[in-house]
Amino acid sequence: MSADIEEEIKRIEEEIRNTPYNKATSHHIGRLKAKLARLRESKLKAHSTAGGRRTGAGFDVKRSGDATVAMVGYPSVGKSTLLNRLTNASAEVASYDFTTLKVIPGMLHYRGTRIQILDVPGLIPGASYGRGRGREVLSALRNADLILIVLDAAHDAPKQYEILLEELYNAGIRVNARAPDVSIRKLARGGIKIESTVKHDIDDALIRAVLMEYKIHNAEVLIREEGLTIEQFIDAVTGNRRYIDAITVLNKTELVEPFMLESLRKRFPDAIFISAEHDINLEALKERIYDTLGFIQIYMRPQGGTPDMENPLVLRRESTIADVCAAIHRDFIAKFRYARVWGRSARHPGQRVGLSHVLADGDIVTIVVRR
Repeated sequence: MSADIEEEIKRIEEEIRNTPYNKATSHHIGRLKAKLARLRESKLKAHSTAGGRRTGAGFDVKRSGDATVAMVGYPSVGKSTLLNRLTNASAEVASYDFTTLKVIPGMLHYRGTRIQILDVPGLIPGASYGRGRGREVLSALRNADLILIVLDAAHDAPKQYEILLEELYNAGIRVNARAPDVSIRKLARGGIKIESTVKHDIDDALIRAVLMEYKIHNAEVLIREEGLTIEQFIDAVTGNRRYIDAITVLNKTELVEPFMLESLRKRFPDAIFISAEHDINLEALKERIYDTLGFIQIYMRPQGGTPDMENPLVLRRESTIADVCAAIHRDFIAKFRYARVWGRSARHPGQRVGLSHVLADGDIVTIVVRR
């Protein structure tokens, strides 16, 4: 059955490539993309449950610290060396492929935070369909807060990048993107009802065709995503995509001629260029990781006392008073009465707020609970 699915996937991919895109063919191509997405999911499930067990077992890593960052790249791009430079880990390093055969964790201590860094086995073409333990690797990546796409600057980095993004995409991971603002509510009857508050290029007939491909015959669809693409709508229908920020890292820059390095900088203007082997630009990478994860530091002030400015509570951007309570003690939410806040998120010093109040970096907080 898996072979039949693979053949059908190849046939549809080829038909999409060979069909010129225009207004007349857009509906047909859209239906093909929906069918392709469904078949890919079927193949992924077939691989993940092969032999009656989950093949991802054994790559489970307990989350630790304030956030988890996973490194992805081809074998031998220098991820293990980078892990050792950034953290206290002792990952095996060698010049041959597949040195790392399991997930190796390390802890980066930076600006008062503890950031878990994961070195996973190298990805190869076809990883999203199980090659080279790709399913286990991608499963570990789906649970990360941030992905480092590590490229070997000396060996066709653009091609590496293209293939890695394709494997991540096929596995349902959307890097540096957000979930489309589309609501799909399944109903017991009534057919398909479509409403939109913005302009987009997908006609109602194609929306219905995509839903039928996923055996959804009764639903209310509300589109609030301007310029919605058919790929985004398919993602909304599946409802199982992971949207994760990513940083592109070009390693081994010491091996690249200056003119080629300049070309790579133009190709990857937002990337961090490093040499893990020679400790070049690693501080800039740490700072980018910290900024991208969006940490904020909150200072606790006991009732009637002074704030503890030496030991901040580290949270993520958009955290609330409820997140502070959860971080302090599991009973604090149940016993919560109110909080007082000093800082940028407060309308006035000592503002009395509830659990849903969103905090800002540097805020001072007092939690008042029932005795």
